[in-house]
Amino acid sequence: MGTRIVRLESTEQSDTAGDSKPVELFDVLIVGAGFSGLYLLHLLRGRGLSVKAVDIAPTVGGTWYWNRYPGLRCDVESMTYSYSFSEELEQEWQWSQRYAPQAEILRYLEHVADRFDLRRDIRFETAVTAADWDDHERAWCVTTSDGLVQARFLLMATGCLSVPKPPDFAGLDQFGGTWHHTANWPHEGVDFTGQRVAVVGTGSSAIQAIPLIAQQAEHLTVFQRTANFTIPAWNGPLTADDVRTRKATYPATRELARRGDTGDIWPLSTCKAFEMTEQERHAVYERRWTQGSFSFLSSFDDLATDMAANETAAEFVRSKIRGIVESAEVAELLSPRDHPLGTKRLCVDTDYYVTYNRSNVELVDIRNTPIEQITAAGLLVGGREYAFDIIVFATGYDAMTGAIMNVDIRGRDGEVLRDKWVDGPRNYLGLTVHGFPNLFTLTGPGSPSVLSNMLTSIEQHAEWVDSCIGYVTEHGLETIEATQDAEDVWGSHVYEEAHKTLYPQAASWYMGANVPGKPRVFLPYIGGVGHYREICDEVVAKGYEGFVLTPPE
Repeated sequence: MGTRIVRLESTEQSDTAGDSKPVELFDVLIVGAGFSGLYLLHLLRGRGLSVKAVDIAPTVGGTWYWNRYPGLRCDVESMTYSYSFSEELEQEWQWSQRYAPQAEILRYLEHVADRFDLRRDIRFETAVTAADWDDHERAWCVTTSDGLVQARFLLMATGCLSVPKPPDFAGLDQFGGTWHHTANWPHEGVDFTGQRVAVVGTGSSAIQAIPLIAQQAEHLTVFQRTANFTIPAWNGPLTADDVRTRKATYPATRELARRGDTGDIWPLSTCKAFEMTEQERHAVYERRWTQGSFSFLSSFDDLATDMAANETAAEFVRSKIRGIVESAEVAELLSPRDHPLGTKRLCVDTDYYVTYNRSNVELVDIRNTPIEQITAAGLLVGGREYAFDIIVFATGYDAMTGAIMNVDIRGRDGEVLRDKWVDGPRNYLGLTVHGFPNLFTLTGPGSPSVLSNMLTSIEQHAEWVDSCIGYVTEHGLETIEATQDAEDVWGSHVYEEAHKTLYPQAASWYMGANVPGKPRVFLPYIGGVGHYREICDEVVAKGYEGFVLTPPE
């Protein structure tokens, strides 16, 4: 790709009619109006900076606007998966369930946008297609569907799971029924009543959707390539006492989340699996199983690093599957044996395994006999044609890098971010990239992000970026940019921390393994939320160590 030269000496641009319109000028442009974008807008606007956020959606919400498939809810408890920056917001908002459904989370984000008057600085239904660093102007020239924008700082708050991985099957265009992807669900919903339905995939989205689809469909066939571990959510209404207790203890639980390994309220055990007898170990797993949620992964502190220890937890879950699923053959198919527990994102479900006891549900293993093609009638697998009225593709996302790479970002001397990341993402702290001044990636690769409660990590990132931009502007500086050495050291650290664990052994989306051609690199930082926060704080305490700060020429 050739270098594109952009000069903004003129503050006008030509529109399609040949007329000219001013190039809009801002201190900060935020791409995305989900949890990250809203909090960044709130923080930076409070500094008196001119800030604009843009989002392709018609309203706020990000992932929680686009995703609406049946059963969708957060897999982190609602009273933890919420903002902590405003005590008044914490106390006034009433969550209805232990795990909030999509519609309630979207209402919450809309409430936040209205309560803090954020919408006036958000431009909806606006796509960002390119961003070029202009070293002469010391600013980003950003191409949007609504025209050019010049901004000193460009903040990519585009989300980790926001670019769906489209179904890639021959013959899809000839299918005579209707098909949907879980990440692009019709907002009016889908009626499965009396329909023959296929679900392709058994990741988190499918595990949430399958029980509800099965209740409506005449017949449901699930096509599974890889069985996933899932733990019961034990979801239910929050009682008045539950809410009162949690709200009273918010300061303590929020601090626990910020300083813990996962950004959640479940502390990691300090005991190793084989320091207990088999009976004692089983009792721990049973207690965590009945607690539900990701707390199961915190049963012992060596489940992520010791294969033998991990196998004790994995076999406990398999025993639960055998105890729930009536067919021994189906139970075995649903029992993961190709990856350690937790090394693919652990799922949290409601009635997933028991759904396979229904007479209208069938499980088809496509691990050794893949889908050959889509036909006019349905799916062809192993020479057998399955006929359907509706196909649901739960094929996941181009995680963590997809949304950033969808924008043609070019830094100093026209360096293309896609080219720089062709062998995997390279950055400093998961936040900044050498050669791309004044660019920040929120909860991007190289940060705890998807290995944590996202709200804890989002707030930490947004606050760090806000403080950084405040430092740069208040000290009369023009740019901040990671050094090559800092980027190299951070990349090595992320790699080393990952390979101390079992995680790289799984062909997971953490490794980019679900997207053909994507580099096999462990994307998030696994060193822990609290430890990561300490590293970021130390960088600041040392005068932004690892960065070059440039004064005006």
